[in-house]
Amino acid sequence: MPNRPMTLTVAAAVMALEGLTALLLGGYVAVETVIGRPSDLMSSIGVASFGILLGAALLWVGWGMLRSERWTRSPGVLAQIFCVPISVTLIQSDQQAIGIPLIAVAVIGLVALLSPPTTEALYGDRDGV
Repeated sequence: MPNRPMTLTVAAAVMALEGLTALLLGGYVAVETVIGRPSDLMSSIGVASFGILLGAALLWVGWGMLRSERWTRSPGVLAQIFCVPISVTLIQSDQQAIGIPLIAVAVIGLVALLSPPTTEALYGDRDGV
């Protein structure tokens, strides 16, 4: 979409960053599961699978945002809302180096997704569509 607002591009970038992070962490756990000796093989496989699937899903949502697809807003907002308690938990467990950037990215994503230009681009008048 040539008239895509900057806020929608920012939201897509946030989704891509989160998706790539989840994909890489899931891949890391998968590699460690294969080459290492996990204490619980089934849990390791589950965590790796979840990370890879979640990362792929977030990247798909980000791609949809770049294409100004209406359906992308709800999963995007939901992903940012889920980041908030995760961030708080990380901060409370002395992982501020991870928790503070995560909550900052989540807030940026929420503001971008809920801003008026994004709303207009996704839900505005589409010439009778």
